[in-house]
Amino acid sequence: MRKVEARRRFGVRAVVAFGCALVFAVLAALVRSAAGPVLRVDRNVDAELHGFALRHSGFTSLMRLVSDIGSTLAWLVVLTPVALWLLYRRLPKLAAFVAVTAVGSSLLNNSIKLLVGRARPHLTDPVAVAAGKSFPSGHSQAAIVGYAILVAVFLPAVPRARRAWLVVPAVVLVLLIGFSRIALGVHFLSDVIGAYLIGTVWFLGMASAFGAWRRAEGKPAPRVDAGLEPEQGDRLAP
Repeated sequence: MRKVEARRRFGVRAVVAFGCALVFAVLAALVRSAAGPVLRVDRNVDAELHGFALRHSGFTSLMRLVSDIGSTLAWLVVLTPVALWLLYRRLPKLAAFVAVTAVGSSLLNNSIKLLVGRARPHLTDPVAVAAGKSFPSGHSQAAIVGYAILVAVFLPAVPRARRAWLVVPAVVLVLLIGFSRIALGVHFLSDVIGAYLIGTVWFLGMASAFGAWRRAEGKPAPRVDAGLEPEQGDRLAP
């Protein structure tokens, strides 16, 4: 029964990852070819939010703060102690999962940006500026991967009745960080959607690789839908 359930979970994750990868590939092709419908939606959304940001300085300041939460420096500050703490708890595989998933996501994001080569939005009276290419959004991809890592690592240590208190804030922050990048005029809507899609694919792929690593050592594969479910010897909770 356990093997059947594990195969079912793997099948669901594979379908989700494949679906996200397929949609991302189509979106990336449309962005690279400067397809009219995508450009119109992106520009209309940017124009509306930019106008609102110019009229409401408090909103703009809040969006800058939210955006800073998803910066590379912020994730370095958050995930480095997590990886070191996992090493201290003698959980080297989980520490490796955290480090490789986070660093690999950043490298993947930069590689795709170079391949697609999309310029960032050009707005009059910008409220923020950012360097580099635009698709996919680095902040948004880092957010969905970073919070997924934190949830996957720590969820097994949280009682089931309280897990929503960990998952819901993570989802809200991921959405807010993506929204802030559009509101500040440094990314298009399609940049953020693309980042969420490829970030999901990357995380699920790394979680599956971590599961294969565990199976190679004769341990059950992790349950990504309920955290990484460390077994005896990999337990987070004391």
